[in-house]
Amino acid sequence: MTVFANDIALKLNLKSFQTEAVLSLLNEGATIPFIARYRKDKTGALDEVQIQQIQDTAKFLTEFTERKTFIIKSITDGGKMTGEIQDKIDKAETLSALEDIYLPYKPKRRTKAQIAREQGLEPLAVLILEQKDIDITAEAEKYFNEHITSAEQALQGARDIISETINEDGEVRAKLRKLFMDEAMLVSKVVTGKEEAGNKYKDYFDFSEPIKKIPSHRVLAILRGFLEGFLKMSILPDEERALENIEKVYVRYYNNESAQQVKRAVKDAYRRLLQPSLEAEFRSQLKQEADEEAINVFAENLRQLLLSSPLGSKRILAIDPGYRTGCKVVVLDEKGELLETALIFIHEKNYKLPEAESTILNLIQKYNIQTFAIGDGTAGRETEQFVKKLNAGIPVFLVNEDGASVYSASETAREEFPDQDVTVRGAVSIGRRLMDPLAELVKIDPKSIGVGQYQHDVNQFRLKEKLDQTVVSCVNAVGVNLNTASKHLLSYVSGIGPSLAENIIRQRNEIGKFENRKQLLKVPRLGEKAYEQCAGFLRIKSGQNPLDESAVHPESYLLVEQMAQDINTNVSELIGNEKLVNAIDARKYISEKFGELTIRDILNELKKPGLDPRSELEQFEYADVYAIEDVKPGDILPGIVTNITRFGAFVDVGVKQDGLVHVSEIANRYISDPNEVLKLNDKVKVKVLEVDTARKRISLSIKQTQENKDKTSVRNTSSKKQGQASNNMHDALSLLKKKFGK
Repeated sequence: MTVFANDIALKLNLKSFQTEAVLSLLNEGATIPFIARYRKDKTGALDEVQIQQIQDTAKFLTEFTERKTFIIKSITDGGKMTGEIQDKIDKAETLSALEDIYLPYKPKRRTKAQIAREQGLEPLAVLILEQKDIDITAEAEKYFNEHITSAEQALQGARDIISETINEDGEVRAKLRKLFMDEAMLVSKVVTGKEEAGNKYKDYFDFSEPIKKIPSHRVLAILRGFLEGFLKMSILPDEERALENIEKVYVRYYNNESAQQVKRAVKDAYRRLLQPSLEAEFRSQLKQEADEEAINVFAENLRQLLLSSPLGSKRILAIDPGYRTGCKVVVLDEKGELLETALIFIHEKNYKLPEAESTILNLIQKYNIQTFAIGDGTAGRETEQFVKKLNAGIPVFLVNEDGASVYSASETAREEFPDQDVTVRGAVSIGRRLMDPLAELVKIDPKSIGVGQYQHDVNQFRLKEKLDQTVVSCVNAVGVNLNTASKHLLSYVSGIGPSLAENIIRQRNEIGKFENRKQLLKVPRLGEKAYEQCAGFLRIKSGQNPLDESAVHPESYLLVEQMAQDINTNVSELIGNEKLVNAIDARKYISEKFGELTIRDILNELKKPGLDPRSELEQFEYADVYAIEDVKPGDILPGIVTNITRFGAFVDVGVKQDGLVHVSEIANRYISDPNEVLKLNDKVKVKVLEVDTARKRISLSIKQTQENKDKTSVRNTSSKKQGQASNNMHDALSLLKKKFGK
């Protein structure tokens, strides 16, 4: 791949030494997180996104070169290669240009033009293309034979040959491709008789938009409606403009019979061959671009979700709420280990409140519970009410439970809890998500986590590839505790994978726990290369070497020891002591092995070793609304951003149905992407614009909470506050009555 270093540098606006270094490191088996974190001096501090772009571009150029080689061989083997064709192939820069060159020589099924050639009509086609002023009927009659018995039949065969010639003309295809790109419209209409069944696609029953402007989510919505049989769709420019483009190349005269035959062939070539071919090409291109956009949005949302604030090691009482079947309760220790389970009934007709209250209070006392974690799905808010009324003085967190049911029925959950049913496993997952979202969410297929859109419609291979890259990036950005991490979390660490993760767990079980990073080299099949890639991302808390708890790579340990020695201290005293670290002269340690960027990274790590990049978790309270019927236009409510798309953000205001803040209602300035302003899990104030109870839709605004905050009353965030306000009003009225009478 290194042969493409210069081309990639030019394409990505990078320096050749950067692309050369990245490609060399990738060829040597280095991972993207490792290169970005520990080889900055070689790459000029390229980040993971840039390194991924280099890898993707190298992959494309490799495939492009392979295709070019195949085409050259195919044309050469067919005896059709010329210097002119070779020159065109050498200059081709896109796959479409390459395929246009190959099209006339590509093996194809028996076409109308091929049949006409077999009937001896090619000379007639050549004559017509010359567009001389001749008796066209008399010329056609010269080609009568056992298959051709009329002039029109001969002329039709000649036009078929001309049509195929036009279709395979690279210049024509390039002109029409540009026309499609600049002027084509995506048009959708409802399939007759499917109006009621396809009502969810009502916005696209009579729709059109230029393909150069249409956003990805509309493309995917229309394609879904088309594939489900509710919509008809087409991608077309103005036909007259398309025919004009072709005629400029092929029609020389307009006042003789030959030219009229060419014009008929032009129309046939466009309608029968070019238009369907280019429409399919642009439909595929639009789908690919929309896929990539949707996948990128999904990946960014997933990144933000995986890097959600962790609560950390606490004793947690987690509840998976339910109505008829009750609420499953589990107790987890600081490591997330299951200690006890219970079942309480607090909703609907089968509630047993005194018994439920006793159960929870006993568990709190028995295990010295520090936090409640409650799933935010069915009966979540009602369960939150029940817990808060206990007045236990313990923080209560509602936890997003998307995907918990998928985890609880998975092979992973069965391995972890073979003796527990799915409800217990779901409750454990809710509690562990609060402790460490990243460690728990990596066990679940990202598509089940609920932060994407159209994830089942996009290219599934590309989606998995992108989401896996995102998970790997997040896991390595945070770092992993070698002695507590699950097999699934370890498998995403740079250089490890599922097989080595299993071997690490097995080794950990045998030795009790790892005391230092060097012990990794005793793990079966974990060699020097894998050790190089993974060691810096694995943490050992309270181990033999204090550097093992940091992101300092073992290859730099001797350097750190020298630094400590030079300022008359030891490594243990140096770590975390910003004053001592600042006394180190970074320039003194720059060498061929350790450049300035690496030295700076080491010093920054020594100041705050093993610092978790995730922010601290903040408690949040919803307003006193529990169902969509409680929400009224004009209300201003607190909410949490749960999903971000290109057209807006979804916000949970505590009523089981997320509301939509359209991109135009997010900020008091123009923004094209909600990510410019919002992130997943952001706490926001929203104004309710519209409530459609029947369709379970809530329209919200963020910007209007600023515009109208003095004009609109804010819904109190706790019933306690409402009750206090009511009491105050009651007292005031009592005093007035006493003073003035009734």
